[in-house]
Amino acid sequence: MSELLFEIGTEEIPAGYIQPALEALAEGAAKKLSALELVFDPIRTYGTPRRLTLAIGNLQSRQADRRQEYFGPSKSAGIDTTGKFTKAALGFARSRGLQPEQLQVVATAKGEYLMSVEDVKGLETALLLPDLLEALIRELVFPKSMRWADYSMVFARPIQWLLALYDGAVVPLHLEGTDSGKTTRGHRFMAPAEFEVSGIDSYLDGLTERFVLVDTAQRRVRVIEEVKRAVHEGAGDFGAQPVLHEGLIDTVTNLVEYPYGICGRFDPKFLQLPKETLVTSMREHQKYFPVAGPDGNLLPLFVAVNNTRINDQTLAASGHERVLRARLEDGLFFFNEDRKNPLAALCDNLNGIVFQHKLGTMQAKSERITTLAALLATRIAPELKEDVVRAAQLAKADLLTAMVGEFPSLQGIMGRVYALHDGEKPDVAQAIEEHYLPLRAGGELPQSLLGALVGIADRMDTLVGCFAIGEKPTGNKDSFGLRRQAIGLLNIIRGLNISLSLSETATAALDGYASVVEHGPEVIAEVLTFIRLRFENEQIATGLPQELIEAATTVGFDNPVDCLARIDALDQIRGQESFRVLAGSFKRIRNIIKDNKETEVNPDLLTETAEQQLFSALARVREKALPLIWDREYQGALLEMLEMKGPVDRFFDEVMVMADDETIRQNRLNLLTALGELVLHVGDISKMHVEKE
Repeated sequence: MSELLFEIGTEEIPAGYIQPALEALAEGAAKKLSALELVFDPIRTYGTPRRLTLAIGNLQSRQADRRQEYFGPSKSAGIDTTGKFTKAALGFARSRGLQPEQLQVVATAKGEYLMSVEDVKGLETALLLPDLLEALIRELVFPKSMRWADYSMVFARPIQWLLALYDGAVVPLHLEGTDSGKTTRGHRFMAPAEFEVSGIDSYLDGLTERFVLVDTAQRRVRVIEEVKRAVHEGAGDFGAQPVLHEGLIDTVTNLVEYPYGICGRFDPKFLQLPKETLVTSMREHQKYFPVAGPDGNLLPLFVAVNNTRINDQTLAASGHERVLRARLEDGLFFFNEDRKNPLAALCDNLNGIVFQHKLGTMQAKSERITTLAALLATRIAPELKEDVVRAAQLAKADLLTAMVGEFPSLQGIMGRVYALHDGEKPDVAQAIEEHYLPLRAGGELPQSLLGALVGIADRMDTLVGCFAIGEKPTGNKDSFGLRRQAIGLLNIIRGLNISLSLSETATAALDGYASVVEHGPEVIAEVLTFIRLRFENEQIATGLPQELIEAATTVGFDNPVDCLARIDALDQIRGQESFRVLAGSFKRIRNIIKDNKETEVNPDLLTETAEQQLFSALARVREKALPLIWDREYQGALLEMLEMKGPVDRFFDEVMVMADDETIRQNRLNLLTALGELVLHVGDISKMHVEKE
C-alpha cells in the first residue's frame, strides 16, 4: 500500500467551480480505481483558486492475480450428439485463443454452458496511474471551460503545472505541453517559488509554510476568524458583529488561499437605504461582509477578505471603501428616483416587458395572475379577496424600478419597500415580497395566506402557459424553471395547508390564455401529471416507499393536502398485521373484479353464509368509515376497514365468486367491487408491499 498525491495547478478558477470539481475528481477516481480492482483508503480532496488536489493515503501497489471466466454457448449448442464441437464452440475457443479441448463444461442456473478460464496477472499500480490520472483531468466538466495556446483540450482555466507522486516517485504524465513532476507552488505573491514535496504530509506542511491553506475546511474556519478579528479591531468593543452569510463564506473561501480581513467604513447616509439593498451591494457585487450592532441594525462598516497579508491596513481599507462608495451612491440615487412615482403608476408600463414571446407581456401576465388570485381567494378566503387582488396587481410592478434593474435579486423586496412607502396596507406589501417565495428548494415559504395565494396564481399561470405552447422540460432543458415552479407550488400548498383543486386552478389559469394560444384539454392533464411526478419524487425523497405514495396518488391527487393526509394514514397503519392481510385480499379482489364497475348488491341473491356476513360487515363499516373519510380522518377510516379482514377471508375460503349462474356471479362481483370502492377512497392498497417482516 502506497500513497498517491495528484495536484492540478492552474490559473485562478472561479470560486463556484471548485467544490463541484473536487467532488467530481474524488468520485471519478473512486470509480476508476474500483474498476481496476484496486483497494484504497478514503479519498481526500483539497482545493484553492489555483489548484485541485487528490490525496489517497493508502493505495494498493498492484492488482491481485485473478481468474477470469468467460462463458460461451450452451453445451447443447456447442457439442453435438456425437460429442464433436460445433462451429459455435470452435469460434468461441478461437476468440479466447484456446483449443476447443481446453474449454470446460459448467453447470449454471440456466443449464450447462461452455466456459474458458484465463489466469490474469495483476499489473503494477504505477503502470495504471498515468492513463487514469489523464482521464480524470480530461473528464472534469465545468459550467464554462476555455482553450489556451494552440491546444485542443478544454479546462476551467489554463493548466500551469502537474504534481503526481505515487510512493514518492513521479507518475509520468504529459498533458498539452505540461509534464508532471514533484514540485508545487506556494502563494502567488507571498511565496511564488516552486518547491519539491515527497508526499501528502510534506505537501500540506510545505503549502502552509508558504501561505497556502489548501484544506478547504481549515481555510473556511480561518475566513470566519479573520472577519471577526477585523470587526473587533475596526469597531472596538461595542457589540458589533459581522453578518456571516453561509453562501458568502463559501464563496470567499474559494476566492483566497490565505485570507486576511480588512474592516472598512462607509458614509452613514447610506443607512437610509433598505437593509436588503445595502447587504446586496456588499455581498453580491463586492463579496464584502456587512456588520451589525447588538440590536441587529446595520452599522456603517463592512469587512473585505484579501488574499494577502496587509501591512498598511488603512490604505487597503480606503481602496475597498472607494469601490463600495460608488456602488452605494448608485443605489441611493436609484432609491430616491424610484420613490418619486408610486408603485401602482408603473403597472401600465409592464407591457414593455415580454414574459414570453408567445405568451405576451408581463402586463398580460399580471392581469391573469390578478384574476386567478381573486378566484382562489373567493374559494379559500373570501375575506382576503380585496387585498389579494391589490397585491397581485402590484406584484410585478417593481420590475420597472431602477433598483431592481441594478439588483435583480431584490425583486419583490423592493416591491414591499416601495408599497409601504406609498401607504399600501402592510399585509399587501408583505404579499408582494412573499409571492416569490420559496426562492429555492427548501427555501423560506410565505408566512401569510395572502402572499401564498398570489404565489400559487403566479406559478400556475407560468406552468399552464408554458405547457400550452409546448415549452415542456426535457432532459436537462428547463428554460423556465418549471420543475422549480411546480415544487415551489407544492411546498406552498403543503406548508400553509391550503386545500384546493389543482385541476380547477389549472383550468382557470388556462382560461386566461384563451385569446393568446390555442390549446386542448390535454394541457391540463399534462400539467397535473407533471406536478404529480414532482410530488411523488419529493415524498419518496423523505424515505417513504414508492408503492405507498403511488397507492395514494393513483386514486386521487387533485388536492395535494388531501393526498398527504391519505399518505400519512397509510403510512401509520401499514405495519399492522391485519392491514397486511387486508391489502393482500384487496389485491386479489382487484384481480377478480377487473373492469366491473357495478356496486349494487341484491341481498336476496346472497345464498352463502360467508357472503351474507361480508355484505353485513361492509354495510357496518361503510356507515362508520364514510363520515370519517368526508372529514379526512383517514387513519380512523382505515382502522374501521380492518374489521372486514375476517369476513373477507371467510368469503374467499367458502364462496366461489365465478359461479355458473351468471346472476349470482355478477352479484358477487358487485359485492367485491363495492368493498373495493370503499377502500379506494383512501388508496389503492393493492399496490403496497405486504410481505411479513
